[in-house]
Amino acid sequence: MRRARVTTAQAVRAALLVLLLVAGVVLAVTVDLPSVATLRGWLADAGAWGWVGLVVVSALVTLAPVPRTALSVLAGVLAGFEGGLVVAWASGVLGAAAGFGVARLLGRDTVQRLAGPRLARADAVLTHRGVLSTLLGRLTPVAPFTLVSYAGGLSGIRFRDHLLGTAIGLVPGTVLHVGVGATVGAAGELGGWTLLASALPFAVVGTVLVVRWLRRRRLTRSAAV
Repeated sequence: MRRARVTTAQAVRAALLVLLLVAGVVLAVTVDLPSVATLRGWLADAGAWGWVGLVVVSALVTLAPVPRTALSVLAGVLAGFEGGLVVAWASGVLGAAAGFGVARLLGRDTVQRLAGPRLARADAVLTHRGVLSTLLGRLTPVAPFTLVSYAGGLSGIRFRDHLLGTAIGLVPGTVLHVGVGATVGAAGELGGWTLLASALPFAVVGTVLVVRWLRRRRLTRSAAV
């Protein structure tokens, strides 16, 4: 069975996706980031809109292959533990939605046309288990955040499944990394290390609960079969 040819428009969209990734790498390597003190000054001057801007900018940064761990730690340094959790989690979900949308718009048609039987079967599995696939991707420490977002968009996973899996899967790591950032930001202040000590149990409990839920779901499906 011959695969369908890629149209010019689809090839252009796929090329744009590749160029976006390359541009993200270049910017991540060459752009000098402002200091923490400078960022705090900007946020203080901008008020509530400054925090909204921080969420949006952090989300856009995730379109480039930048470690999200660093962004979560920075959120903890700037906003403390509670505020950092909101900023890091919200920007993560927003960034995942943006990455998914970009990949779906620019590359999904090309993947469908070029996919052979094996890739088509793998895509069908991902589509059927979209929440679980995304959740496992977010919980895997070595899986780059950007790659999981783009892979979701290129696959047949539904947008809502991708967002749900992301929203749940980001919690354990976000709690831990923001806790580290809040500890660094509170260094020298009373209770600085207490923030980290309080963050670790949440991360551990969250991971355990997710693993137990996945195991129970797998056993339920096995019993049904």
